Amino acid sequence: MRNIDNLYQEMILEHNKKPRNFKTVDPCTHSSHGVNALCGDDYTLTVQVDNGSIADIGFTGHGCAISKSSGSLMTSTIKGKSVDEAIALKDKFLDMLVEDKNPDDMGRLAVFANVKRFPVRVKCATLIWRTLEDALVLANGSISTEGDS
Repeated sequence: MRNIDNLYQEMILEHNKKPRNFKTVDPCTHSSHGVNALCGDDYTLTVQVDNGSIADIGFTGHGCAISKSSGSLMTSTIKGKSVDEAIALKDKFLDMLVEDKNPDDMGRLAVFANVKRFPVRVKCATLIWRTLEDALVLANGSISTEGDS
């Protein structure tokens, strides 16, 4: 378990320090604003969907290392995928953290499986994923972790 802990810490720190896709996509076809008031995480996600695929994606804002690295890994993983593939991956990611399901086939996103050991941090890791769901499916324009699992 020690090696997994080291990998987790290194990847979280690397993506926090140098987040991928930390930008505003303009013009964008989809966007949402996500807030985790408990931790202070506050991000805006912008997405350009072209022919059913995520042509470009970015996030801006501020938050803890877990939320920022989750945004970085999410955006770099789903860029170029179809909207359906992105939503399916979002569901698997949330199942891994909220439903405590096995992180098989999650690739480097599996490093976040350790977050479930710290329940208060689960909302930090899932915020950007819930924001993605709002942007692509719900289209409310904003989401908050208050009241979420």
